[in-house]
This record gives sequence, structure tokens and C-alpha cells, in this order.
Amino acid sequence: MTTKPTTSLPRTERPDAPAYLTRHLSRQAVPSARDSDPDNERDESTPLYLRRFRERAGGDEVLYDGRVVGSSRAWAEVTRTKEIVPERREELTQVDCDIYLVRHGETQGYSTESGLTPLGSWQAHRRGQEIARRVTDDMPVELLCAPTNRARQTAEHLRRGLVDNSELFGRAPRIGVIHDDENFRNFEVRTPQGPRDVTSAYRWYQREMERYERIGLGERPGWLVDVDRFWGIQQGGGDPITHWLTMPMLSFEPPVECVKRFWRGILTARERTGARTIVVATHSGPIRAFATTAMGYDPGEPFNTEFVRVRLVAGAKGALVLYRNRVQEVSLPDEDLLPANAEPRFEVTDG
Repeated sequence: MTTKPTTSLPRTERPDAPAYLTRHLSRQAVPSARDSDPDNERDESTPLYLRRFRERAGGDEVLYDGRVVGSSRAWAEVTRTKEIVPERREELTQVDCDIYLVRHGETQGYSTESGLTPLGSWQAHRRGQEIARRVTDDMPVELLCAPTNRARQTAEHLRRGLVDNSELFGRAPRIGVIHDDENFRNFEVRTPQGPRDVTSAYRWYQREMERYERIGLGERPGWLVDVDRFWGIQQGGGDPITHWLTMPMLSFEPPVECVKRFWRGILTARERTGARTIVVATHSGPIRAFATTAMGYDPGEPFNTEFVRVRLVAGAKGALVLYRNRVQEVSLPDEDLLPANAEPRFEVTDG
């Protein structure tokens, strides 16, 4: 009688110990340098991790590429990414001048020239302390401001913050006095009294609107319609700066003209002052238009004392514009297309 061959099943028992137990037993079997020392009795009350830490002093040195490194450094070198990282821009180019276009601090209102609130003064002082981290010994620093009360007060507190933290960091930059600069003024509206800052035109607008409504003079002029529409958007809770950026108004200075004027002020200040850092206290509308032109989209209204940073590269026809964690490389505008310098302090006199 023939018997069928039986199929052998795989063996599931494990005669060897698990890996973690094998490693533990091997460590226990090999005495350490401290355990083999007859003069040093093993203290079982000392935790194992502490005994191993104490044994490192007598252990072998960890080598990596022939250099003595620690175990943590060796592990980091072995496991680090092999990605090729390009050189940083700071290593390839030299920044000739840093310009900070800082919005003024919190104000008491935009209908009057009442200046900053206590919070606005604190905001400007803190911003000056922050900028002080980026200045070095003997670095010339120029402070400019738009010819308005709130911009002037912002520049004063910026300067105090710069001076305070420069001394705290043990640095001695050459911080200049504050100068008004017409190139960095707010956008203007054309009124019968001539071009006026949109805030200073508010009082004239209110008086004229009351006169037209009280006397019934008939149809309002175009500039009054534009200003009424601008301030009406703000009173309704909207954003009048967005309206100014996107809606052409014949009586208002166009955003592109403000951008050109700012570029004229930047290039003129760098050329005439020789400063490595220029801090400008100005207004949100032109700052936002400047950032929109550089970025290619509207990045939004800057907060009080928020700034757009412009870095002019030495020997190049371009600049870096930084705003809200984005850096955009732009070409410097042709100076023939820029308006004339509006700041009398930088006028070139013959003779």
C-alpha cells in the first residue's frame, strides 16, 4: 500500500531571541571600561542611560571624513539632504542702500491734522527699534517724512527708537536729523485753491458741500464730486484707497504719478545724501500703489508703521522690493520718465 507524501508545514517557532533582546544580552555580556575596572565597583542604583553617558569620555572618538565630530553631528552629516542649494543673493550681490517706506502710526482721524495717538507714537518707536537691528557702526542713516503732521511725528518717534536700540546693541550709526521731503507727500486732489493733500482737502470739501446744500448753488463741480465719492466710501465702511487705485478720477493724482514721484525721491536721496539706510515716514496710499506696481497685484493696505523695503543693488539697474514675505526684483525706471525733483533741499544750484 502506498502512502501519500505529507506536505510539511513551515515552522513557526523561533529558537533565537528577538532582536531587541539579543542586543540587550550582547551589551550585558561585554563589560564596559568602567565595569572592567576592579577599582570601580558597579553601582546598580545609577540608571543605565547615565552610566552610558559617563562612559562616553573613555570611548572611541567619532570620525566623519577624517575629522573628529560628535555622534550627533556625525548622524546629521550622514542623514542630511543632498540637495544642491544655490548661493544666497546677499553672497552674490552687494546692497548699496536700504529704503524703508513706513506708513505713519495710528492717528486721531483723517479729517484733521491732529497727529498721532499714544498708540501711534508707541508703534513708531517700536518700528524704529526694529530697524535699529539692521544698522551697523558708522552707517549713515537718513530720515525723511511727508510734509504732514502725522508723518512728521512718526519720523520723530522712529528716530528715537533707532537711537535707543542702537545704543542698546552697542552700535554707533550716524543718524541724521529729520527732513520733510515733498517727493514722498500723500496723493493730492485738485481744488480751486490748488493741489491739496486728500486729508487737508477734507475741510475745504466739507465747507463747500455745506454751502452747496444750504444755498442750492446747483450742480457741483467735478472735484467736489470726486472728493465726495472718495470720503463717502470711507464713511460707509469701504476702502477708499482701493477705489483710488482702480477707479480713474480726473481730480485726483493718478497712482502711477505717485509711484514715479516716489522713485524720484528714492534715487535723489541716495545720490545726494550718500546714506546706506533711508527711513521715510509717509502715507498708505502711495506706499500701496508703489507695492502694487512692483508686485503686479494689490497686496493690500499696509497697517500702521508697516513698511515696504526697497534694496538698491550696487552697480545694477535693478532693485529688490520686499513686502509681506515676498521679494520682487524690479528694474529701475528710466529717469527721463520721472517727474522733476520736488524737494528744494536737493535742488542743484549753479555757481
